Amino acid sequence: MRKIRIYSLALVALLLAQALSAQNKIVVFQSDFGLKDGAVSAMKGVANGVSTDLRLYDLTHEIPAYNIWEAAFRLEQTVPYWPEGTVFVSVVDPGVGTSRKSVVLKTRKGHFLVTPDNGTLTLIAASEGIAEVREIDEAVNRRKGSGKSYTFHGRDVYAYTGARLASGAITFDQVGPLLPATVVKLPFQQAVREGKTLRGNIPILDIQYGNVWTNIGAALLEELRPQFGDMLEVTFYHRQQQVATIQAPYSETFGAVAEGKPLAYLNSLMQLSFALNMGNFAEAYHIGSGSDWSVAVTLLPRQN
Repeated sequence: MRKIRIYSLALVALLLAQALSAQNKIVVFQSDFGLKDGAVSAMKGVANGVSTDLRLYDLTHEIPAYNIWEAAFRLEQTVPYWPEGTVFVSVVDPGVGTSRKSVVLKTRKGHFLVTPDNGTLTLIAASEGIAEVREIDEAVNRRKGSGKSYTFHGRDVYAYTGARLASGAITFDQVGPLLPATVVKLPFQQAVREGKTLRGNIPILDIQYGNVWTNIGAALLEELRPQFGDMLEVTFYHRQQQVATIQAPYSETFGAVAEGKPLAYLNSLMQLSFALNMGNFAEAYHIGSGSDWSVAVTLLPRQN
């Protein structure tokens, strides 16, 4: 009997150690707060108040105000490059204080995302997969003395819960009740092939240079079997209304075309993109980005 008890205690200790080791003491923050005031610093202060052993990093705090779609994209762009067990705290929350749920999503690869369930998880849930979703139990996982504050959940709920999870003060199971493995999703044009045409979304602009990125990946593009130098015709739509149609050669480098000329290329995420060599494509053709922007791309016949 004593051996069984010792074995049981050892098993419990092992399971607890495994649960705690799932987190790696890294917290990555994202918001639309900017850095002009102390909001971001306050969140990090709360996290340090939980544990000074945490390593705190920034994804970005320059998400345009209230732009849930861009928050969703930046997570998908960034999360896969961080180690398993990293906790992301993403706060773009125009509905703060309303009935939207505060959740933590665990991806199938073992990342944790602490955020309002308002569409922020649209892209990462699709690309990384959902292992579990839990609603934050604010009776337990909320900064002490903040119960009467309704407008800064980033500090009082998300940073606090994210820090407790990352530090091992709580396990994922202790975040709160288990929810169905679904999240609020923003509608957008998925990348698909329709015969000789590829359709997709413009998730983001390479804002520094004005390049236009799509969600059409290299594998889907390869189904058209383009070779460098082949011409692609792309039509841009905003809310299903045509904005512009241009032709551009599929190119390996920007220098493959003359200065000021358009080209199509694969960006750093291996997604089909469009640019002007030494110019601003988005500005020249009045192209934006977001869930309501889309493209249709066709490979033109080769000229003899």
